[in-house]
Amino acid sequence: MIRVILPAHLRMLAQIPGEVQLEVEGQVTQRSVLDALEARYPMLRGTIRDHVTQQRRPFVRFFACEQDLSHEPPDAPLPEAVATGAEPFLLVGAIAGG
Repeated sequence: MIRVILPAHLRMLAQIPGEVQLEVEGQVTQRSVLDALEARYPMLRGTIRDHVTQQRRPFVRFFACEQDLSHEPPDAPLPEAVATGAEPFLLVGAIAGG
């Protein structure tokens, strides 16, 4: 079971009260986790990744095990602690401005 923590605005959009737990088939990667998340919560499609390119949206960051995984390849395996459910996969809304 993969644990996913979403930012408040995405939890509100999907009407999720807290942490999400997902079953992921095969290797646990950013792509497989996001595919499972979007399959379960279709209203999130296009909010985390672009509809066409499947690239991460500019103001969304991915973290796990205190590491920024935002620029890792989408098919790179996530840390073992995430794959076993010991640690969550975090989606964080980045802040920008001046």
